[in-house]
Amino acid sequence: MFDQKKISQAMKKMGIAQKELPVKQVIFLLEGSKAIFSEPNVVEIDMAGQKTYQITGEFVLQDEESSIEFDEDDIKEVMKQTNNSRSESKKALEEEKDIAKAIIKLRKNG
Repeated sequence: MFDQKKISQAMKKMGIAQKELPVKQVIFLLEGSKAIFSEPNVVEIDMAGQKTYQITGEFVLQDEESSIEFDEDDIKEVMKQTNNSRSESKKALEEEKDIAKAIIKLRKNG
């Protein structure tokens, strides 16, 4: 086994700093799908001002066309921002798959 403390000290001597980041989720948007890492271990590595990121953990591959679920708060926010009905707000969310885009769409149509 490697001694992590010695490895960190050697890296510091070479001008390489690393720190663990408190990341809750990482999403890679791929062609036609996305890889979603929940609770990943993310380390930022700074080597002479050049930052790179190391991500480890389990991920789920999800089709890009998978439906996005919006909760009641999301629907209420669209309703509030656009003065539209619940059904119109929900429909816009389902079509646009994004709260801001749904609001913009309904405001344009309003």
